[in-house]
Amino acid sequence: MPLTVRPVSLADAPAVCALMNAVDLVEIGRPETDQHTVEADLRHPDTDLDRDTWLVTDGPGDPVGYAVVWNDSDEGDIGVDLYALPGRGDVTALLLRLAEERAAAMASGAARAVLHLHLNAEPALDTGLLGERGWDTVRRHQVMTRPLSARADTAPAPLPGLSLRDCRAEEDRRRAHALVEETFAEHFGHHPRGYTSWLDDIDGARLDWSLVWIASTEAEGDVAVLLTRDDREAMGWIRNLGVRKEVRGRGIGGHLLRHAFGVYAARGRDLVGLGVDTSNETRALALYEAHGMALHYAVDTWELTLPAGAPTRTP
Repeated sequence: MPLTVRPVSLADAPAVCALMNAVDLVEIGRPETDQHTVEADLRHPDTDLDRDTWLVTDGPGDPVGYAVVWNDSDEGDIGVDLYALPGRGDVTALLLRLAEERAAAMASGAARAVLHLHLNAEPALDTGLLGERGWDTVRRHQVMTRPLSARADTAPAPLPGLSLRDCRAEEDRRRAHALVEETFAEHFGHHPRGYTSWLDDIDGARLDWSLVWIASTEAEGDVAVLLTRDDREAMGWIRNLGVRKEVRGRGIGGHLLRHAFGVYAARGRDLVGLGVDTSNETRALALYEAHGMALHYAVDTWELTLPAGAPTRTP
């Protein structure tokens, strides 16, 4: 039976989530995708559902593939998310072609289109299809986790001269944004974002801002930011931990990490996770390992460069 392809609607979020969790089960052994994260992607104001999303079905059954593309910058950097059930190379090839064509069109006006796709290092789909189309791996990240215990993970002793405040106030949310932009400016794949765009990207409307903290010293002012969220079923999540260059090496990052452990253990969480670039210049991987975090699974970034506005090279 021929494949059917159509745009995704918000009503499809449960089916898309089920597909992604089926892939999770193959790749990491358990489902870890929450429906609200799918809905956040589909509701993003910069996503044109009719042109930027695809849902593939094989007959009247459940979806066998899903993809979405988005514009990461005004310079032709395009993000791609793609899921296909194992053994469905036909679906993977179809979605790659559609995503590449749309990405090239989205980059019109830029010098080129640079596409990035993040995949489990042991993915359910056939990466040989990516290689055939000119994709290649350029970076590796790790998703790391750490068990929590209310008995062992208590709040750390205050760091002399350092104070923490949460970001329930609007002015502190804006300050958190500024600190994320500054401390992540040199990280791979980071693109500057204004405050409103940042809120859209982090699904700020759903974020519990009492779980976002700014660290300050009396002499230097705001020096670090810790952005976490407690809306994942599988685990508490640390999205951003950023420390300004001039105060690195003073233990501030480790203190914020232990602070998160204590808060989430007190909230009843038994697991916390985060993602880290293994080539991060700030040695973040070593920091997390020193605090008991271990590999959950690895993620490879695949990259493809295309002429902006041009058709794909492979049918």
